[in-house]
Amino acid sequence: MRILGVSAFYHDSAAAVVEDGKIIAAAQEERFSRKKHDSRFPRHAIDYCLAAARAAPQDIDFVAFYDKPFVKFERLLETYVAFAPRGFQSFKMALPLWLREKLFQKSLLLKEMKAYSADVDWSKRLLFAEHHFSHAASAFYPSPFNDAIVLTMDGVGEWATTSVAFGNDNDLTMQRELRFPHSLGLLYSAFTYYAGFKVNSGEYKLMGLAPYGEPKYVDLILDRLIDLKQDGTFRLDQSYFDYCTGLRMTNAKFDELFGGPARKPDELLTQRHMDIAASIQSVTEEIVLRLTRALAHETGARNLCLAGGVALNCVANGKLLRDGCFDQIWVQPAAGDAGGALGAALAAYYSYKKNPRSLNGGGDAMSGSYLGPSFSQGEIERRLHAVGAKFETMAEADLIEATARDLAGEKAVGWFQGKNGIRAESPWRTIHSRRPALRHDAKDAQSQNQISRVVSPLCAVGSA
Repeated sequence: MRILGVSAFYHDSAAAVVEDGKIIAAAQEERFSRKKHDSRFPRHAIDYCLAAARAAPQDIDFVAFYDKPFVKFERLLETYVAFAPRGFQSFKMALPLWLREKLFQKSLLLKEMKAYSADVDWSKRLLFAEHHFSHAASAFYPSPFNDAIVLTMDGVGEWATTSVAFGNDNDLTMQRELRFPHSLGLLYSAFTYYAGFKVNSGEYKLMGLAPYGEPKYVDLILDRLIDLKQDGTFRLDQSYFDYCTGLRMTNAKFDELFGGPARKPDELLTQRHMDIAASIQSVTEEIVLRLTRALAHETGARNLCLAGGVALNCVANGKLLRDGCFDQIWVQPAAGDAGGALGAALAAYYSYKKNPRSLNGGGDAMSGSYLGPSFSQGEIERRLHAVGAKFETMAEADLIEATARDLAGEKAVGWFQGKNGIRAESPWRTIHSRRPALRHDAKDAQSQNQISRVVSPLCAVGSA
């Protein structure tokens, strides 16, 4: 059984192919189009994945999309109604786009797949997974664990912003979720915007800026912006943010709280910006630690999987590792929306079709994340000749010596190395931590109401 997973139309479009439960290939569209965070239908990525699987389009049994656009549209409408008349300008700009492209994504997807093969009735092969279920599936199913808690944290999917799932063998069940507009990912993106970086792109810059500052604003954030409970659940004071109704992340009240307007991208970074970055990074780490400590204490689980854009915060992951509340941690390398394509395909194979799952002896199923295209020496040389590049080929030992010499001479070196010749069974997959003698005991009865139980079972894969 071959399943094609697709993520598209928001940011970081991608495709993945799963064959009989094995991940054959996965790639982002931006790698081919050279358009960073390309959101368009991933035609090039799909072409690559089909070629890697040696499959024709008609050989694909199911196409799984990574979220449910109609439910997302429902959230958009309900949000604008809840905040009306605020945000009418934003609503007026967003609605035509949603009506033209987003609401009828099922028809758009069918049209795109018909371009691959008009003879196939793609309507019978098209499936939709909820956004956070795609994230959770991308983290649990490739992991080396037979059972694990799966924590997904991002900006927002359809409604969920933070969710907890439990995976056992081939079963993955969503347990609880925090809902929009209360979002750790959007909180971090709000500070990304305030620091002058691009949302959904520059969050890593904010994380990189944090070590240069002092977390002077932590108490201010906790006192004014977020009501954080002992178990890591929280609520955001929406009076400081504009992402529900406006065309920006923060507003004048936020500016006043932090002593000035948002930095413009071309303005110099100051120590104040560094201190603000350090502060929101510290708050993010505290939220992640409280969430995971509470989950470990409540469930007794010893394995943790992470996905969602917040799971790309490697500094927070490092703090979590050293905290030791879980024995083993596995993070989906493509934790953001690109990984949703893989998650949707895995959700279709295991959750929808109920196929058995077998572990691969302790390593993960991601082939060391070497799932994209590879290039032979001959092909590289042909491409260099085609563009008139001046180059020389060297033996490996000479190449390493020359590179070391250039680095010692403070020269810049660009290094390209494909997956060919790299051992797929890398030991650097599962993060192991020593369990401390004492574990954090997180108890807060009132905070349990801050995370809403899923009233109706989440449909892993189904209609749009």
